[in-house]
Amino acid sequence: MARAEPLRLLAEDEDDLAVISAAVQDAVARVGDIAWDARSRRVTIALNRFRWEAPGALLGERVRAGLQFGSVLSVKARNLRRDPGDAVVALLALTFEAGDPPGGVVRLAFAGGGDLALEVECVDAALADVSAPWLTASTPAHKE
Repeated sequence: MARAEPLRLLAEDEDDLAVISAAVQDAVARVGDIAWDARSRRVTIALNRFRWEAPGALLGERVRAGLQFGSVLSVKARNLRRDPGDAVVALLALTFEAGDPPGGVVRLAFAGGGDLALEVECVDAALADVSAPWLTASTPAHKE
């Protein structure tokens, strides 16, 4: 297994968010691991992300990570059921749709057509690996 430092990324604009999006592409999470704290205006997701940046591993690696968005004003879900909480979703991409600067909507697109739309005052996101990586038998693939 390739030895690497845990990934820790911050996003304060659309370009930064694109870097985090690349790091979490094909991450999997349980619906119950998506938390919206309206009081603190935060959305937090515990996920298992594929380590696209891992050099030269014959098999892929996954790592437990936390993804958090701050300055969230509202959350809207489309085609994502909250029950059962152990249902698994696969995150495909994060995008930012600008609104009144510096605010807008951060959209989390999931496999199967579901998404979360986070209305934000500004882009304020963080991604941090929180476990050691482990080998996985399969590498995510997409039909072109």
